[in-house]
Amino acid sequence: MRAKITYLVTAAVLVFYFVLVGSRGVMLLQSGTLLTVTFGVAVLILPVIGLWFLWKNTQFVRKANQLAAELEAEGGLPVDELKRLPSGRIDRDSADEVFARRKAETEASPGDWRCWFRLAVAYHDARDTPRARKAMQRAIALHDGKPVRA
Repeated sequence: MRAKITYLVTAAVLVFYFVLVGSRGVMLLQSGTLLTVTFGVAVLILPVIGLWFLWKNTQFVRKANQLAAELEAEGGLPVDELKRLPSGRIDRDSADEVFARRKAETEASPGDWRCWFRLAVAYHDARDTPRARKAMQRAIALHDGKPVRA
């Protein structure tokens, strides 16, 4: 729940920032000189890109949470079997061991979104966020029946 609140607060701050920047862009456009209109257009592009990025991330998180809920209902969520250091951080060797099992499971069933979901969790535990995201995107695509690139 804490992560959801943090995400919502961050998203609200970003939307406020986009509105603020957008209003400055409009003010620059209204000035009417070639230089200010050019800057105004450039300034208006930034909030558009930011809103698109925020929307795509929100959709990704929503879909990943839907998959987690579905997997939980099936009893297929990965069990936290990782060893932890006294500080509470995940032991690297333990994460690597679980990752190897999840990778083998996914290689055995490459068309199963559940395996890709569990692999994404293993990547995340191994602190490989870019690959975790790609694995989760693949799980979402497989779940939704969309074509998946090899």
